[in-house]
Amino acid sequence: MPIRPHAPSRREFMKRAAAVAAPCVVPSWALGLDGAVAPSERIAMGFIGIGGQGGGHLFGGAWTYITGGYLGREDVQVLGVCDIVRQKRENARERVNKFYSDKPDKGTYRACEAYNDFRDLLAREDIDAVLIGSPNHWHAPMSIMAAKAGKDVYCEKPSAITIREGQIMAETVKRYGRVYQAGTQQRSEYGGKFRMACELVRSKRIGELKDVYANIGGAQINWQRGFGAGKPVPDGFDWDLFLGPAPWSPYGTIPAHPFVFDGGNWEQHHYDFVQWAIDADRTGPVEIGVENGHAVYRFASGVVVHGAPYPGEKVGGSGGACFVGTEGRIAVDRDALVAYPPKIAEKPLGPNDVHVYKCISHSGNFLECVRTRKRTICDAETAHRAASFVLLGGIAQRLGRTVKWDPAQERFIDDPEASRLLSVPTRPPWRL
Repeated sequence: MPIRPHAPSRREFMKRAAAVAAPCVVPSWALGLDGAVAPSERIAMGFIGIGGQGGGHLFGGAWTYITGGYLGREDVQVLGVCDIVRQKRENARERVNKFYSDKPDKGTYRACEAYNDFRDLLAREDIDAVLIGSPNHWHAPMSIMAAKAGKDVYCEKPSAITIREGQIMAETVKRYGRVYQAGTQQRSEYGGKFRMACELVRSKRIGELKDVYANIGGAQINWQRGFGAGKPVPDGFDWDLFLGPAPWSPYGTIPAHPFVFDGGNWEQHHYDFVQWAIDADRTGPVEIGVENGHAVYRFASGVVVHGAPYPGEKVGGSGGACFVGTEGRIAVDRDALVAYPPKIAEKPLGPNDVHVYKCISHSGNFLECVRTRKRTICDAETAHRAASFVLLGGIAQRLGRTVKWDPAQERFIDDPEASRLLSVPTRPPWRL
């Protein structure tokens, strides 16, 4: 990872220490000894959006799987917090600073700053990476601007609210050589159940895969759904910046997430895992139709993905899916993995079976890749494809008919009506 200009490297620190005439004791934290992380090796992070999800990542929550969240990690230094609600950002800054100032060995503790406008945080050259937990319609624009500012990005779901902005996000991350991790932690957490199911399916333990049931339909833009219009803007709440690229409207008339069908957040969990299991992280369906009100996706391989539960199967609703092959089926979610017949999952996978990217900590994987510059387990292209998966189903459902899709060119085939739904107008100056 890049060394920040004001933070001396370990070698520079030792040279300075040796230059002092009087004997001195160099503390272990400065050398990275006894399990400590040297200051020059810590990843400096900023957090954008510190409500429920973002605050959980910062301080520790049910989905972070590590005590104390990123703040509690010895290899991270939190230098900035940002939120359009004054009380949230000021409380977060005080909490971060108290945590660092209370540590017995403060080392090179530097104060955390609070920001209303995320662009001020991105302008800091001493911040290496950001975690984006903002409202959904901000995810892709902030990721794009962060990548252009030279920051690595961990972004919550949905990765984008339109297919076009997802394309721009993935292209920008690649062009600027940034590390990106989507918050689809099922690839890393939950005891490896999702990874095991993925490997069993791709190793053909259920024979030839025919159908997948993703338990949930697509998603689409729906700016008009309100949550309590007519109220005055609360003091310390930057409503204009909250709206950002969304159409202007009075306070309280635009949803915190611009999706129908549960907001696109939950759907991306399901479809991210489905595309992982069918080896589609770099492609997509060729046809999307509608059956009994839910989306149906057909792939060039012949696999059909249904945006609905498998009849009678209870496992698979919690972020999972059910895979049906010629010799059996497997259903998995955050709580369980079941196989029919059971012997499908009883025999351990061997060296000649298919094995996929393995990690056991989603946040840890992100930080490791920031240091090594390797690809994360859910990089920008993978995240974009999963979000597109969801959005394609939403477009077919909105039109109420079948659409043809070219996954290589990422465009609808001879369908101007569907093509108009690849993007939505945005409010200046937030046009991508």
